[in-house]
Amino acid sequence: MNNLFTPAEITDMIDTLASIKAEISALNDRAETYKAALIAAEVTAADGTAHRLTISETYPTRTDWQTIAKKLQPSAQLIRAHTTQADEPTFTVRITARKVTA
Repeated sequence: MNNLFTPAEITDMIDTLASIKAEISALNDRAETYKAALIAAEVTAADGTAHRLTISETYPTRTDWQTIAKKLQPSAQLIRAHTTQADEPTFTVRITARKVTA
């Protein structure tokens, strides 16, 4: 497989990463609950004992450039001329529960 880690070490890293991601998810859920409560209470600025909170309301806009480009029907050559590839790879790490037969 590789020369850096034993299969047991890789198994442990996978399970540890899954546990960390579950903890982060639970913490994010808690944070969202508190944020929603503060927004519902119409708090715009407040001080805690060690932190300051400010809440701002915005209505962001997004331009769907892909749809605009399709409507203008650019040539494949024009699209290629303005399409770039990153110099470094991007990695996506997904963790899913494994089905274990009892």
